[in-house]
Amino acid sequence: MSAAHQEPRDILNDIARQAMLDYDLLPDFSPEAQAQAHAIALPSAKLSGRDLRSAQWVSIDNDDSRDLDQLSAAQVLDATTTRLLVAIADVDASVTRGSPIDDHARHNTTSVYTAGRIFPMLPERLSTDLTSLIEGQERLAVVMQLDVTAEGAISGSDIYRATVINKAKLAYDSVASWLEGGAPVPPALAAAGLEEQLRLQDRVAQALGRVRHAQGALTLETIQTSAVFEGSLLRDLVPERTNRAHELIENVMVAANGVAARWLQAKGQPSIRRVLRTPEHWDRIVALAAEHQGQLPAAPDPVALNAFLARCREQSPDQFPDLSLAVIKLLGRGEYALELPGAPVAGHFGLAVTDYMHSTAPNRRFPDVIVQRLIKSVLDATPAPYPQSELAALANHCTLQEDNAAKVERRVAKSAAALLLHARVGQSFDAIITGAADKGTWARTVAPPVEGRIVRGFQGLKVGQKVTVRLLSTDVSRGFIDFACEK
Repeated sequence: MSAAHQEPRDILNDIARQAMLDYDLLPDFSPEAQAQAHAIALPSAKLSGRDLRSAQWVSIDNDDSRDLDQLSAAQVLDATTTRLLVAIADVDASVTRGSPIDDHARHNTTSVYTAGRIFPMLPERLSTDLTSLIEGQERLAVVMQLDVTAEGAISGSDIYRATVINKAKLAYDSVASWLEGGAPVPPALAAAGLEEQLRLQDRVAQALGRVRHAQGALTLETIQTSAVFEGSLLRDLVPERTNRAHELIENVMVAANGVAARWLQAKGQPSIRRVLRTPEHWDRIVALAAEHQGQLPAAPDPVALNAFLARCREQSPDQFPDLSLAVIKLLGRGEYALELPGAPVAGHFGLAVTDYMHSTAPNRRFPDVIVQRLIKSVLDATPAPYPQSELAALANHCTLQEDNAAKVERRVAKSAAALLLHARVGQSFDAIITGAADKGTWARTVAPPVEGRIVRGFQGLKVGQKVTVRLLSTDVSRGFIDFACEK
């Protein structure tokens, strides 16, 4: 079938598949991996580690998520301390190192999320069933235990294996609407009778968040969209909004990842950290702040940068996503790095933490599987699964493939935007100028929120200026959108 007669979802899937191949990512599982997935049985859960099946576990994810990596539960210890438990799916129990499934995961290193489809790191029989912490089912987990004071300090921690049961599968939007006071209790939460449990988790997460932001964790906001399909037809691209439920999970998972990093370090084990080094181009961030009537110190300072960002977000909310994107580019990319016991740690500048790793999403990220295997080798008193040289090579490979996955996702997102607008050539849209330089002038339309290049009438336009643009043309395969500025 020619592209002209293809359904929109099929067009995007073809673009995504080719992009995967172009960036050395495997779009399909090998026959051996498929056979392995079909043959895997559910691991016996009842006798593994501590029996925490009765704990008040809940999951919070997107409405349609089925690859549930983590659960959380909390209990009050005394007037000043709450115990927070984070259960991580024991993917390693089903995915043997060096097996066909492991080889696929090791090559891609991440699930790839595109507008038309998801390319999962693990076969769906695992990630959405056997290794997913689905509601009402006994599952194996690695549990991170954090004792958190009312001020948000972590006063104690531990890691151990356990058997768990998810009592309520919850979604970000409905939880946030309820927590923020604008909606009734989500039905799954009400049915489980866990309203106070989730409010307790929210209070702990807010306390953890206050500490992080006081230390300089950056508040950034870029525009990410989700494709809305009606059958195979692309109907809209809607912006994803960060809400209180997202903040709950982010704060809890950052804390849990810190516990994992410090735990392995205390055990004298090498590991893979997630780092964002101190910016090399801080002078350019200082200059960018000056362009927005802000002043930053000459030396890198995350607290000062976050204070500047907070002011900009309050004063110019429409322009803040574009400022955030500019700052993100100047901060540089995050990466995976080998951490050796006793050696200096680069830390994560954007999160304002020294000890950080990815350990809470093993269904979706291979570095988390590596960390899980390192943790379990310590718990089981078995030899380390990876020598230092292999860990260093894996860190570099995971960084490369994560960057490649991001390129695939961006390419398909641009094509989805062009595809959504291709039938609206000649129409006019309200827009804001997002870039004006020698290499081109760019605008983002208000609805739908897509970006294109202004190829006519761009003279004299400035970043942040509100304009009306007329759609001239689209190129779906290349993700190009061309506008003319009308006023």
